[in-house]
Amino acid sequence: MNLIPDFEIGILNAWVFMIWLIILPFLTKLIIKDKNTSKKLRTSVPVKYEKELNIMSMSVVIFTFLYSIFLPFKYNTFWFYIGVIFFLIGIMIYISAIFYFRNVNANEFFNKGPYRFSRHPVYISMIFIFVSVIFSCLSWVIFILLLFLLFHLIIAVPAEEKYCIKKYGNEYKEYLKKTPRWIGFPKSK
Repeated sequence: MNLIPDFEIGILNAWVFMIWLIILPFLTKLIIKDKNTSKKLRTSVPVKYEKELNIMSMSVVIFTFLYSIFLPFKYNTFWFYIGVIFFLIGIMIYISAIFYFRNVNANEFFNKGPYRFSRHPVYISMIFIFVSVIFSCLSWVIFILLLFLLFHLIIAVPAEEKYCIKKYGNEYKEYLKKTPRWIGFPKSK
């Protein structure tokens, strides 16, 4: 990592990875059959300073994408290949979460597919994509932007879980006991 980041426009720069953070929400709308479920995914959970947090996180994603247009990959390095692996894992997590979600009723509790290993696989996939750019470009700037995004998640995720406890009750409480918040293996009953 350089103190002064590399900055050159290129056809195959980091935007190739970051564009997926913009494409995937649109892909989600196409994949999910039930429009109520699609609406449920976009429903906001009340959080203190929600508007400010959403503006901050969207600004981070948009700025990161714009910055990634000028951020070259470090091709043929060990770090580049580590980044590619993180990117592929992130994309697989996201797509598997959405494909599972596409057949779920909007008011139905779900805990199958990638939701067995993480209560928030879509957020995990976003983190993996950011980490993939950090490694494949050796960018400290993207690392700092990821910290802003993580700050948002630290505040928003507990609020989402409280909302789900109210909505799904004991079934969700049991899910909380068995399934890690971020990533891991489900605990046995």
